[in-house]
Amino acid sequence: MRLIAFAAAALALAACAATGPAVYGPADEKGFGYAEQRIEDDRYRITYQGSGGMPPELVEDYALRRAAELAVQNGYDWFRVTGRDLAGEERGGVSVGTGFGSSSYGRRSSVGVGVGADLGRVGAQEFYTARMEVLMGSGDAPEDGEVYDAQSVINNLTGPEPYQYREE
Repeated sequence: MRLIAFAAAALALAACAATGPAVYGPADEKGFGYAEQRIEDDRYRITYQGSGGMPPELVEDYALRRAAELAVQNGYDWFRVTGRDLAGEERGGVSVGTGFGSSSYGRRSSVGVGVGADLGRVGAQEFYTARMEVLMGSGDAPEDGEVYDAQSVINNLTGPEPYQYREE
């Protein structure tokens, strides 16, 4: 009976830790969203931290989208991804386990036995962070490397989507 009550409490706590819908926009007070750092006039480091439940592909798309927006805002036509990284981290949830034990005490010698099992984490979510460094340029884009047309990326990664858009 105690195990059932504990499991119910763990599930309720895990539900409270869940995040709301993903949004595209600058990083909020919890750090979810994009951030960028200008390294040189034509080079940026971009980070997009997705909220819980966002698939890793969407997190990478949002980082690419931000790179494209920065390129257009700064008068560039294309950008090249010179470095990228995608990291996942499991957060939240509760470790759940079960166990029992016995021992004796008193005047007699005692023997103790304990058995337990780890049932894993309940309610944990995977959070992904995409980091990329981009070099921007104008005119004809080079045909080598990971080069993107900025306006095409914006056109293809913006629009009706299941996620909310948050203005800056």
